[in-house]
Amino acid sequence: MPVGIFNSTYYGRDSRAGAALLRARRPYLFKNAATGLGLCIFTIGVYAYTIRAVGQDEFSDVQVPDAPAAASQQSKQ
Repeated sequence: MPVGIFNSTYYGRDSRAGAALLRARRPYLFKNAATGLGLCIFTIGVYAYTIRAVGQDEFSDVQVPDAPAAASQQSKQ
């Protein structure tokens, strides 16, 4: 007996899901969709929280020099 996707009862000759596969997946459709939606909402929430937390930083405690003195001395030598 040949083995392969075309001999499966879940897929037809055109590689589309057959009626048996659709029936087998039906009980899990809502749970999988709810889990996927929950993961998307969690990911977007973490991203939004991170952007908001970083956006509030003023960087006022960072001292920025007026001009890079070391670079101008090295180029003269």
